[in-house]
Amino acid sequence: MNPTPAPTGALDRFFGLTARGTTVRREILAGATTFVTMAYIVFVNPAILGGVADATGAKLSQPALLTSTALVAALMTLAMGVFGNLPLALAAGMGLNSVVAFQLVAARGLTWPQAMGVIVAEGLVITALVATGLRQAVVRAVPMSMKRAIGIGIGLFLAIIGFVDAGFISRNVADPVPVALGQAGHLRGFPVVLFALTLVFTGWLIARNTRGALLIGLGASTAIAIAAKAMFGGAAGFKPWEVVLPTSPFALPDFGQLGHFDFGFIHVLGGATAALVVFSLMLSDFFDTVGTVVAVGQEAKYLDERGNFPRPGTVLLIDSLAAVVGGAAGSSSATTYAESAAGAAAGGRTGLTSVVTGALFALCLFISPLAGVVPPQATGAVLVLVGFLMMRDVGALPWEDPTVSIPAFLTFTVMPFTYSITNGIGAGFVSFVLLKVLRGRVREVHPLMAGAAIAFLVYFAIG
Repeated sequence: MNPTPAPTGALDRFFGLTARGTTVRREILAGATTFVTMAYIVFVNPAILGGVADATGAKLSQPALLTSTALVAALMTLAMGVFGNLPLALAAGMGLNSVVAFQLVAARGLTWPQAMGVIVAEGLVITALVATGLRQAVVRAVPMSMKRAIGIGIGLFLAIIGFVDAGFISRNVADPVPVALGQAGHLRGFPVVLFALTLVFTGWLIARNTRGALLIGLGASTAIAIAAKAMFGGAAGFKPWEVVLPTSPFALPDFGQLGHFDFGFIHVLGGATAALVVFSLMLSDFFDTVGTVVAVGQEAKYLDERGNFPRPGTVLLIDSLAAVVGGAAGSSSATTYAESAAGAAAGGRTGLTSVVTGALFALCLFISPLAGVVPPQATGAVLVLVGFLMMRDVGALPWEDPTVSIPAFLTFTVMPFTYSITNGIGAGFVSFVLLKVLRGRVREVHPLMAGAAIAFLVYFAIG
């Protein structure tokens, strides 16, 4: 048996490169690969959050949002690399950002600081659960089918948002048919064509397993939009504030979003509803993390023989604090990204991969003028495809057991149809407990699930 080679150099000793069978060069390439696969969030997150006005009519600045998005991704990914020493990257969570924009602000009438206060509150709750060891207890209380259904539902929610933002689908709650194809049932204009082309082209890249497919599709679509607007002006069909080229692609970071949060949502929503909203966000926020860390670990080979990953307390604490930091920075909750698996597949084995990814996100602090260039048709296509990627767990649901599959089905259909993640989770929890009780299978219901179902019944009753 050959002895393990002795580490050489400061980086090797700090990250344990030799012990994990990797090199500095391989880690740098892996970190760059992870960055390319998830850099789209720097443009998509501002597009989602910046497109909605709150109850006071205020809209968030897209350059400031881009700065906050890049800053949080850089800081928390660097923290994961240095303290967690795993090849995991964090950024604003897709799905959670749409909840903030379309549910908390647009539907519930919260101001932007209040909506970010909800994110800070749920992040503090998750952090407390980690500190007390209760996070795993909550995770165990919710059946795997419901965890999968929450992710699937968020994916469908993202898809319908993408279709609407791109103009491929229109919503009209006053019409007997609340949704329609395009405008009044017709697809017209170059922007809709651009959305369709972006969707097909980016889908083709995904089918070819092209690294950075979403970012490439986003870039290609933006380039076509810029060319079309330059040649045809207003006749291209874009709104006056869309696809606007800045005088320079670079600028100093705009930290205007930092610290803009408050807890006034408790007064606006009422104590019971506020608690349920925070609880729902908490569920949709942290269930994916453990699955993501394990999935990346299978690729990066840092799991032990029982499937456990190293330093779980540190990893989960950093992920939980990312939600707090994201809300405090005004960029929505940050979470661990499944795209980290791309870096692991490229050979990333240690936290040095994350340090490289975090450093590249830090460079994005200086490209905020580009936030207003990306057309909604490009981000809409990306949202639809992210929804597709989040749907892939649907085949793993136990369809043969209606007491499980019906609640799962209600979870991921009620979400997009009511534009509310809270409603979807509530419908799933209540139906799960009721069906288990009616079938005489009460022992399969964890007390925490029963308590949550009762709380959701109150929520549905009081509105």
